[in-house]
Amino acid sequence: MTEQQPHAARPALFPRGTPRRVLVMGLGVHGGGLGVAQWLMQQGIALTITDSARADALAAPLATLAALARETGAEVRYVLGEHRPEDFTSHDLVIANPAVPPDSHWLQLARHADVPIETELTLFFRACPAPIIGITGTKGKTTATMLTGAILRQHRPDTVIAGNLRVSALASLAQINPSTPVVLELSSFQLVGLGAAGLSPPYAAITNFSPDHLNYHHTMEAYAAAKQQIFLHQYRPQAPGTGGVVILPTDLLEQFYPPALAAQRPAHALHTLDPTPGAHADCRIDPQGTIWWHDEAVLTTADIRLPGSHNLANVLVAVGLARCYGVPATTVQQAVRGFTGVEHRLELVRQLEQVRYINDTTATNPVAAQAALRSFTEPIILLAGGAAKGLDTAQFAADIVRTVQAVVLLAGTATAQLAAELAAAQDQQGRTIPIAGPFEDFALAIQTARELARELAPSTLSAPSGAVVLLSPGCASFGMFRNEFQRGEEFRRIVAELT
Repeated sequence: MTEQQPHAARPALFPRGTPRRVLVMGLGVHGGGLGVAQWLMQQGIALTITDSARADALAAPLATLAALARETGAEVRYVLGEHRPEDFTSHDLVIANPAVPPDSHWLQLARHADVPIETELTLFFRACPAPIIGITGTKGKTTATMLTGAILRQHRPDTVIAGNLRVSALASLAQINPSTPVVLELSSFQLVGLGAAGLSPPYAAITNFSPDHLNYHHTMEAYAAAKQQIFLHQYRPQAPGTGGVVILPTDLLEQFYPPALAAQRPAHALHTLDPTPGAHADCRIDPQGTIWWHDEAVLTTADIRLPGSHNLANVLVAVGLARCYGVPATTVQQAVRGFTGVEHRLELVRQLEQVRYINDTTATNPVAAQAALRSFTEPIILLAGGAAKGLDTAQFAADIVRTVQAVVLLAGTATAQLAAELAAAQDQQGRTIPIAGPFEDFALAIQTARELARELAPSTLSAPSGAVVLLSPGCASFGMFRNEFQRGEEFRRIVAELT
């Protein structure tokens, strides 16, 4: 079963005409505003870039922009280490980094001065000539996006994969024509900006939903509302027949797509997924392991090479989106068979002395880390802890005490709370596990985990399965690292140097 591809009229790229002067707020220490700045410079638009970080913290993106300015002759000026009120009121347009909260005082100044606010993705959605496939969720959105993109690339090699992947969508704009498949991972931060502009991708999927980013959204209701933006603006009552494709887990239907909302959107193609064997859903797995898309058998669980049962839902998302887009079932099966995973997500870095070192640095919330703990049968030495995101870690601590052999804690604002909850869980469960740290020296933390693996699982180290040293922190990385990707890259480097 496939859908007719939904197409929507594109809004004007710049609703008030091409701006002469643009302010980019938030270049970002990991380049969050770099892609849009580069694209605007290539359009010949004069830029001011403002960031609260100083120049030394932004050395890499500043060097990239300096080279582009020499090449293009673009006019760029910088306001670094501060923001100035007059910059937000004197420009024709403000482009906000997705990490900037929508209630930011600086953005409020722009609104009061009637200066429009856009983001990189709102500009991309306005300019993109092809229908966009958008994927979001608390966990699994990167894997689901990369797998969907891999399936589409098997079908159309010119498929573009971008979004919340450290890949600028605007950088790919020149290679996109009306028939180019475009697959975007969309974070809740990005969706806030898209929702404010009334933009949703014609194809939308949500992998799952659980607490995260409450330091940004403050409440679960606001977080859910951000995720809903991925499909809320597909349907336009003023254009009869317009709809879109929406794929949701069955357990999110009542919360995200209640009957009253469905009644308002008669043109929507709504599909459900459920990875529980034998469940009733449009995309499902039967007790024998066959994956069905409505009444069509597409592949089996034996075709899946991704580790962890939680990845079954990601496969179902990709299957549903690909079939809606018109990709043949045989192509879907072939692509899934060849897909082994995404870096920084349950990534095998090395096996040394029968110990496997697994990089799951993108598990920046407790639910993702708990899913990682369920992915292994070997004894686990867990590297956990880090920066707080306003999330409850009590259940994470209970699962750690129940399932792992030892814990090595990393320094951060969430670690003291996690350590206290680990102590409480040990008392409740009557099980004591070694807890080391917290460590500010990452290399020492990894070496400690290695020694614990040697001490605590000597009988397993001669067995084929061995033990696992698992970096799955359940917390953000800030403080010790620039971001979770630097944490994962450092893990790889240090583990590679072990002898």
